[in-house]
Amino acid sequence: MHFKHGQKGVPMQLPYSEELNIGYLSRLFDNTTNCYKFFWFQAILRKVDDAHCRFTFDELINEMIADAWYMVTECHLRLGPLGITDNLEEVVKYIYEKYGFPSSEKREKILEFLQTTDDRKIAKYKSDLTLNVPYRLQVPFYDEINIEKNMWNGSKQILTREINRQKRLMYYFSLISGLGTVIEVDSLWAEYLCRHKEILKAWTQLKLIQYLQNKNPSVPGIADKLEAPESRNIERVRKYWKLIIEIEPSLKDIYGEVTLGEENVSVDHFVPWQYVAHDELWNLHPTTKSINSSKSNSLPSWTLYFRPLGELEYEAYELKSRNETVAQEFQKIAPYHLNNQEIRNRLYADGLDRQTFIERLEHVVKPVYESAQMAGFKEWVYDGGKNI
Repeated sequence: MHFKHGQKGVPMQLPYSEELNIGYLSRLFDNTTNCYKFFWFQAILRKVDDAHCRFTFDELINEMIADAWYMVTECHLRLGPLGITDNLEEVVKYIYEKYGFPSSEKREKILEFLQTTDDRKIAKYKSDLTLNVPYRLQVPFYDEINIEKNMWNGSKQILTREINRQKRLMYYFSLISGLGTVIEVDSLWAEYLCRHKEILKAWTQLKLIQYLQNKNPSVPGIADKLEAPESRNIERVRKYWKLIIEIEPSLKDIYGEVTLGEENVSVDHFVPWQYVAHDELWNLHPTTKSINSSKSNSLPSWTLYFRPLGELEYEAYELKSRNETVAQEFQKIAPYHLNNQEIRNRLYADGLDRQTFIERLEHVVKPVYESAQMAGFKEWVYDGGKNI
């Protein structure tokens, strides 16, 4: 579920219930300092249905890890405050680095692995993730009980006994046994969560986007980085570059200096899509399918490849000014792939010489490139196809 930029500031009204205090629910994520509440509640929403309202800690933590997988491994989003270890982020990175699952791995495969692994380090991460969030999520509901400060870090038997005294909770605790501890969703709440599941998912994701934007202030397109996209539509750009290459078949790829007229052309995002989350023309250029596959979601070396990118983009810009067919094709794709009017006016203004165009392109691309570097995207240099 994705959100357009205009939605971020719009408060969502949760569905009313005559039997339940939705005011408590609406305060679930107030004063949130880490990501765990969003993922824990989202896990409950995923699992609850008409037939299932009892879940172990282990089941819910597995869902949390699967939900965080793409945004951490593919998009390098930081889940916790700067300088503070976030256990959810850390367990995802540990599994990714040790077991080699791709960042695009299906969540079913991740869940299957988590259900069967006997890795003790993963078990420790999971246990640490259950220390607070199962008990603290429902703090807005605790209006009839008084939990002393020392109780939070004490015996879970004593803590859950006190919490279970509270009336009208969303869920209660039973069978206190580490990762085998069971929560049971109250029947009225289960009915409410099931009936309004899509609205509640949207509300949770909106809150999560706001939280992640705060923790990743220089990262664009957070809303598009929560889960893997179904597809990216850059076919128009591929056709545009194919036309240019047909007219100028000697044009070369910027990484391997391969003559593009002799190749099956693929379109590459110079700064990875996984960071920019857009298909703007100034960040797109033709390469070969094998080189694109080799580069994947890495950052190409600025020193080696920006100037060639600028030269290639200038060739297309200059051809547009003297070839009517290319100019018409440019006008067709511009509404889809040039969404910033200021960039369009400045970078694609008529009559720019080579140096001016490349300097203006650098002014657009470099800040985005440097932000992606800071977000953890690794530098890449083409190895001539040795690792393809």
